[in-house]
Amino acid sequence: MANNELIYRIAIELIPKVGSITTKRLIAYCGSAEMVFKQSKNALLKIPGIGETIAHQVVTQQVLSLAEKEVEFIERYKIRPLYFTDSDYPERLRQCEDGPVILYVKSNCDINFNADKIISVVGTRKATAYGKHVCEEIISGIAQKGYNAIVVSGLAYGIDITAHKAALKNDLPTIAVLGHGLNTIYPSVHRNIARNIVGKGALVTDFISETLFDRKNFLRRNRIIAGLADATIVVESALEGGALVTADIANSYNRDVFAVPGNVDAIYSQGCNMLIKQNKAALIESADDLEFYLGWKPSTNSPQVKQFTIDFSSFSLEEQKILDFLKNNGEKNVDLIALATGLPVSKVLSLLLNLEFSGAVLSKPGKVFGLKNS
Repeated sequence: MANNELIYRIAIELIPKVGSITTKRLIAYCGSAEMVFKQSKNALLKIPGIGETIAHQVVTQQVLSLAEKEVEFIERYKIRPLYFTDSDYPERLRQCEDGPVILYVKSNCDINFNADKIISVVGTRKATAYGKHVCEEIISGIAQKGYNAIVVSGLAYGIDITAHKAALKNDLPTIAVLGHGLNTIYPSVHRNIARNIVGKGALVTDFISETLFDRKNFLRRNRIIAGLADATIVVESALEGGALVTADIANSYNRDVFAVPGNVDAIYSQGCNMLIKQNKAALIESADDLEFYLGWKPSTNSPQVKQFTIDFSSFSLEEQKILDFLKNNGEKNVDLIALATGLPVSKVLSLLLNLEFSGAVLSKPGKVFGLKNS
């Protein structure tokens, strides 16, 4: 495809007040993105839904220079733009009326957006030990059953990053949908995970580089998280939040929605319990439930689960002290770990968080921690 056509394709969505639905309408009436910019103002005004403001922006063509700059960015950083009529554009997204016109993809592998099994996992940014544990168990269960399912999430704190890490640990491809352009990573502490995702999956967005951070953008990206997948799993959520928005969008797309139940008094289980109570989501406790509801068939050649071995020498002395204790005593509550190691509880929690991020320990309900391979 010539760069000129890509410029027009990018430019059309940069027009103020023109979203994915209006863009597709303009292209349908004019024949192509380039032809949209060849129309007279009067011709544009005859298109349903196109008013004075949009028509003026098209004919002035001020957005073309910004689109040219974006093409330079795409070429420099080897980003793949998937247009909604391309054969390798995600078919599940193509079925969504408001699916992005262009999906910008950063990947160092041959990620298949049209794979047989794709699930989205979402939840609160303030995930509890219970939520993280269930999230990890569901994803590891998928892998243990031999399903090479793609795990989609939003790279945010909490459940999102837990899902990505669990996918990477279990050698499953994972896709992170961003609420900004590919010139940055937010939150920045997830930059290393993002690099790993590029190697085993993809970073995707429908925002151009240098897009300003805006809460509305992160809500807008939720339609991609829901649209890419066969099913959306809500692990933990309060009664309001982006995870419930994603669930609502998935329901509007007629996709399966699942929710993990929790204690009725737990704030971050209230949203999940509500979805189940209102029949907006099916209850899910494990990969077995996902397998049953989605009709997945187990592989007769399920891979052997890789044994995770810990190289204690790669950790600090304080971290090694915790690891030694867990190795010799099994899973223990954080208070017992602090008592046995002689470290303050606050320090132990900080060290355990680092060890969890490193994949050496697993957190379980009740502030209990254990070695990953124990």
